Amino acid sequence: MRQYSGIKAQHRDAILFFRMGDFYEMFYDDAVTAARVLGLTLTSRNNGAAAEVPLAGVPIKAADGYVKKLVEKGFKVAICEQLEDPKQAQGIVERGVIEVVTPGTPLDEAMLDRERNTWLVAVTAVGRAPAVSGAGPSAKARWDADRIGLAWIDCSTGEFGVAEPAADQVVAEIKRLGPAELLVPREWRGDVAGPDVGVLADLIAAPRALDPVKEWRPDLPVSFRDGWRFEIETARADLCNRFGVAGLDGFGLGDFETGIGAGGAIVRYVEEVQPGALAGLRPPRPLVAGEHMAIDDATLANLEILEPLRDGGKAATLLGVIDRTRTAPGARRIRQWVARPLTDRSLIVERHLAIEALVEDGVAREKLAQALDGVHDLERLAGRAAAGRANPRDLVALADTLRAVPVVRRIIEGLGQGVLDGAAGAPGGRWGLLAEALLGHPVVVALIDEAIVDEPPATLGEGPVIREGHDPEIDRFRSARRDGKDWIARLQATERDRTGIPSLKVGFNKVFGYYLEVTKSHLAKVPETWIRKQTISTGERYVTPELKEVENEILGAEERIAAREAELFALVRSRVGEHAADLQSTADALAEVDVLASLADVAARNGWSRPRMIDEVGIFIEGGRHPVVERWLQGETFVPNDTRLDSGDTQVVILTGPNMSGKSTYLRQIGLIAVLGQMGSWVPAEKARLGIVDRLFTRVGASDNLARGQSTFLVEMIETANILHNATDRSLVLLDEIGRGTSTFDGLAIAWAVSEWLHEGPAHPLTVFATHYHELTELESMLQRVRNYRVEVREHGDEVVFVKRVSRGPSDRSYGIHVGRLAGLPGRVVARAEEILANLEAGEWSADHLPALAPGALAPDPVRRSSDQMTLFGEPEPHPMVEEFAALELDTLSPREALEWLYRWRERSG
Repeated sequence: MRQYSGIKAQHRDAILFFRMGDFYEMFYDDAVTAARVLGLTLTSRNNGAAAEVPLAGVPIKAADGYVKKLVEKGFKVAICEQLEDPKQAQGIVERGVIEVVTPGTPLDEAMLDRERNTWLVAVTAVGRAPAVSGAGPSAKARWDADRIGLAWIDCSTGEFGVAEPAADQVVAEIKRLGPAELLVPREWRGDVAGPDVGVLADLIAAPRALDPVKEWRPDLPVSFRDGWRFEIETARADLCNRFGVAGLDGFGLGDFETGIGAGGAIVRYVEEVQPGALAGLRPPRPLVAGEHMAIDDATLANLEILEPLRDGGKAATLLGVIDRTRTAPGARRIRQWVARPLTDRSLIVERHLAIEALVEDGVAREKLAQALDGVHDLERLAGRAAAGRANPRDLVALADTLRAVPVVRRIIEGLGQGVLDGAAGAPGGRWGLLAEALLGHPVVVALIDEAIVDEPPATLGEGPVIREGHDPEIDRFRSARRDGKDWIARLQATERDRTGIPSLKVGFNKVFGYYLEVTKSHLAKVPETWIRKQTISTGERYVTPELKEVENEILGAEERIAAREAELFALVRSRVGEHAADLQSTADALAEVDVLASLADVAARNGWSRPRMIDEVGIFIEGGRHPVVERWLQGETFVPNDTRLDSGDTQVVILTGPNMSGKSTYLRQIGLIAVLGQMGSWVPAEKARLGIVDRLFTRVGASDNLARGQSTFLVEMIETANILHNATDRSLVLLDEIGRGTSTFDGLAIAWAVSEWLHEGPAHPLTVFATHYHELTELESMLQRVRNYRVEVREHGDEVVFVKRVSRGPSDRSYGIHVGRLAGLPGRVVARAEEILANLEAGEWSADHLPALAPGALAPDPVRRSSDQMTLFGEPEPHPMVEEFAALELDTLSPREALEWLYRWRERSG
């Protein structure tokens, strides 16, 4: 237990799996926790003192499943192995931790999602020193950050990214990554000794933008390391040493500071918990501000780009519509593309042209799909080989994938020759560049094919791994084992003939090895030279000196075969791992081919069109459709709509129309078409000309944040403020019902002022503002670049039909009561609402400033209604002007007298 305690002291934040023979055992609090989480039996052992030590254990062969379950629950697991053969150990067997499996650093395939990267994300900041608020154990350290740094690593693929996002983009970047684990400075934790990290707001007071992360993922594991690990100069030196360079400028990190600090800390952390993963680590790639369309976290959620707002799963997202990839790297890559659309027009057009070539060549598209079906996860296979974690089947899968690469290359080499324009600089455009990057690596294939059998077992020792003829030593051992087994196979017949014992059998068990079994009725015939080893109910078991000699030869050969196979396999795996960087480059190209093929397939099947990217500011769409809604329609045709937004004539669109008419769908489809176009995809429209959007903002839907004490209206105002402060002339702003979370007049005033700011403020972003405030339609006559549009409605008697068509001009009604009827409000409630609405529209108010009918109430019992609706609430008192009008003799009234009466009544009513 002294050995255990010493190792556990170095891994206090992990559950220690302590190797004891064929089991991993856990003690003390680790045992209690594991028993609860894994459903294990909690026992105890005597450690030599009076107290009993809690104990729980799992078999070695089943350990992977238990480790996976613990990690999925957010725990870290330290794997402590026996570092020497117990048979040869002098005293206590030497043990040591070989890896720490954390939620953000797994390498085993069973613990990874094939369609998503498993990101470990480090966050740091520089600024003023922390000030501690309060006193005592509950004091919290608060930071004022001036610059924020992010770094992220996927240990399974070797991808390594660095960024220094603006404060308002930090949460959006973290959400785009969807981390499995966060790494932050220990100083950001208020109570360093406490085991519960709580919500991130209690960990990180600044940058304040990080607070919502734990609310979005309350189960997100957070790990802490000392702040010095994030120091910029220390991190810079560490990274230079890691990649063997004099400086980081060659990686595009010359101007980075906090990003380098986060990068150095994250590499140190991986080296500590999963050192093998660093063998396949790629150089850091900077995420430079301005290279991608900025999409904040609210917009990412509102447009359901990666995750659905409600039920429906991936199929209810934009990603679900466009992801028809055939490979795991392709699925991960398309997720990255859609989360970070490009802003470089030439790169965008290059992708559009590549898709066009494949859309026009259906035969090539089908052949490419078939070829990609045979491609395994080369990205992760190469990473596991570099880390020394690949098993025999991994290497065979890697070789099979490399054999498919030349087939893919031949298909794409001819694509793109006829559709190039000035935006694609290389012969063959993007396809030509990808063809050059698709290397078959024949040396690696030959290495694997020559050494490894065609169908090896998943693990060493469960069957032959090294191919016959590859190694003379193994062949010799196998021959000896085969000869020995053949001799034993002949032994049964030989001894039956020699002894006259017809029931004699040759058997084997792990205790005695090979033996001769004789039934009781023939024991008298057993030769005196046989040695009895065991009595059983049916007879006796014997061995002979010759049998033991052959057995030793067989078992010795098997041990030597196992040792030699392990040695040779490790050598082959190591030599394959040396090619990891080149294999990763091929994997990158394959992933992009898969993404482009997926986008081409979606475009061809759904009738999407290639957008034309323009230099000027503007969005011009003909027949645009919402890609997700269109997919979910069953037996219905989506009604397409046009969109025109430009900086000169139609900068702000005020969109009116009733609920359920399609305003929100129209709003969202504009944003999704912009995202699709800039990620390099074709778009769901008849035609589209799209200017580059630098930032996409949405304020859609009502929500609150109870955990942070924020009402629906406050959340709405925070999101609106973010838009007004950060939008530029090239931004796209999509607003839905600003101001509805407060009183009518306050909401209208805010909506009006926001509209004026978007038009007259320092920036003039392209804006579509969907609203029920019909008063806003007056802005068209007041502001130069405001235009009114409406969603059309058709009325047939009492019925209203939503035709989903967007037209020029304002809407005259909102049809809210009709929507209430469709929703199933009681008929008498709907009728009463119609009464009050008619009264309000007529401007009839009581002396108490209430609608004249408002003091009434629905009768508790059903009341039969006549054609005079006023009778529902009793006979009304006749109005004096009505009585005067009824008393007039109209036939004898002169025109002058009639005018005098009208003037008199107008004065009395005013």
